[in-house]
Amino acid sequence: MPTERRLSATAEARWEEGYRADVAVRQFRFVVDEPPRSGGQDAGAMPTEYLLVALSSCFAMALAHVARKRELALGPLTVKAVATYDGPSFSAIDLEVAFDERAPSVIDELVERARRVCYVSNTLTRSPELRVTVADPWS
Repeated sequence: MPTERRLSATAEARWEEGYRADVAVRQFRFVVDEPPRSGGQDAGAMPTEYLLVALSSCFAMALAHVARKRELALGPLTVKAVATYDGPSFSAIDLEVAFDERAPSVIDELVERARRVCYVSNTLTRSPELRVTVADPWS
């Protein structure tokens, strides 16, 4: 019986002081920080903002993917993610899709298909198990 191949993704954040973290993902590097009102230096977007970046960009790419599969040309589009804070988490996230030109007549079908293939929206919907371990530096 063949073994199932599972893909994985890795990001690594290094914190040294304040609220800033330097993050590495594959060959890419970026900064995560908090605004001054929250004690940070505003050197980068907040972690929650990067979550919205991940969702909006994934959904935009998913729309392009499903349209390409149907041989439809979409033209430029924007996906805006707006989240409502509720204490230490979001209680709701709204996505708004806007086209520079007229939306295709099958947009509702494309949106539904995009929902099924967008990894980020699927992850948020399914609420994966989150496990935290502490590495032993002496082992």
